[in-house]
Amino acid sequence: MPDELTEKVCIPCQGGIPPLDAREADAFLKQIPGWSLSPGAHHVEREFNFDDFVQTLAFVNEVGRLAEAEGHHPDISFGWGYCAITIYTHKIDGLHENDFILAAKINDLV
Repeated sequence: MPDELTEKVCIPCQGGIPPLDAREADAFLKQIPGWSLSPGAHHVEREFNFDDFVQTLAFVNEVGRLAEAEGHHPDISFGWGYCAITIYTHKIDGLHENDFILAAKINDLV
């Protein structure tokens, strides 16, 4: 399906547009299993769990490479066995389709 999020690329957002509303964000959320929508539909977030620090760090590095390739960068926190990722578009202080594209591609890394 050409409309699948993983088939799209992040387009740089220059700002000046409104973020997605809760209804629009919820429609995209259905395409990214495991992610949750924050109250007010400001961002999406997910925690990934691993068996040890080495696996976690390897995942974080893969997310970093993906983020650079897409030109869209999530907030990442991690430690032994976990990685928490928060995604939103800083330029519009809310959600954009790019955020869901990146989340879908991160899901493909696991």
